[in-house]
Amino acid sequence: MSQAMKKPILITFLVVLSLFAAGVLPKSAVSEPREITIMTHDSFSVSKTVVALFEKQEQVKIRFLKTGDAGAALNQAILSRNNPLADLFYGVDNTFISRALKAGIFEAYPSPMLQHVPDELKLDPQFRLLPVDFGDVCLNYDKGWFTKKNIQPPRDIGALIDPRYRNLTVVENPATSSPGLAFLLTTVGNFGETGYLDYWKKLKENGVLVTNGWQEAYWGSFSAASKGNRPIVVSYASSPPAEVYYSKQKLTEAPTAAITTAGSCYRQIEFAGILKGSRHPELVRKLIDFLLDTPFQEDIPLQMFVFPSNRKARLPEVFTRHTVTADRPILLNSEQIDAHREKWIEAWTETVLR
Repeated sequence: MSQAMKKPILITFLVVLSLFAAGVLPKSAVSEPREITIMTHDSFSVSKTVVALFEKQEQVKIRFLKTGDAGAALNQAILSRNNPLADLFYGVDNTFISRALKAGIFEAYPSPMLQHVPDELKLDPQFRLLPVDFGDVCLNYDKGWFTKKNIQPPRDIGALIDPRYRNLTVVENPATSSPGLAFLLTTVGNFGETGYLDYWKKLKENGVLVTNGWQEAYWGSFSAASKGNRPIVVSYASSPPAEVYYSKQKLTEAPTAAITTAGSCYRQIEFAGILKGSRHPELVRKLIDFLLDTPFQEDIPLQMFVFPSNRKARLPEVFTRHTVTADRPILLNSEQIDAHREKWIEAWTETVLR
């Protein structure tokens, strides 16, 4: 090609480039790389092979944006509503669902996959937030410790105030910990708004230890998982199978057990939703379908040690053998939680920490 022919082509290219930069040409005039961003909490985990299934199927790249614990991540999503940092949010739980919906940051999408999800997990009738997993927060105890001491483990949360269990329990601060908040809600649901503080006063008198978070409680103070001297901890009903799964030795029985009697657990339900302002709404709807389908759902138990919301998802053997689901778990109304959460936490702080 002659220099004379190259010159007008170069000029045309430069003109088009300048028009695009000035906003005269629409973005659609230039192809964009297809990428979806999922904003979530720090505890989120998924197998790379499962992510790759969706990426290959839809010819898209998934990017994960972890922004702290569930509460902090939601705050970030709300604060950035006018300039969304992601296309989809994963990790709003039922203690924050009312606040999340009031913020108006989610698009409604009644995924066809919801037909496989139990109705009791569907807390948003407009389907702006769709249930993807659930887990029961409850007391766990060190079976070996109680056998060695020849003491019967507590049957329910009410037993913790018995002198036999003095200085044996570690819990998490509800102001800084998701399981800590869930356990506080368990006491509200069990003893009522007029009785829960009296329970906590007695628990304090009986030597309860409070830590800032689950990791500090479980791996720092719980006798079954550390050099700690507390054989009772607030954790999850799915913690015993995790102990078996991660054990360096092959175990036929979990060294810990969960207390799942009626009124002793709080059921946490986690949701995902499409953030308003997504550049790829159709693609994100397909991603929601994928999150509720069996390949992703069957990956959940051994990644995050909670239960899949899809009834058709098969549980791994370690779950079916070593997990006991809660008998009539506590589930407070989300509006009630939203209206009273801060008051309950403040009253708890005044009663237990001051």
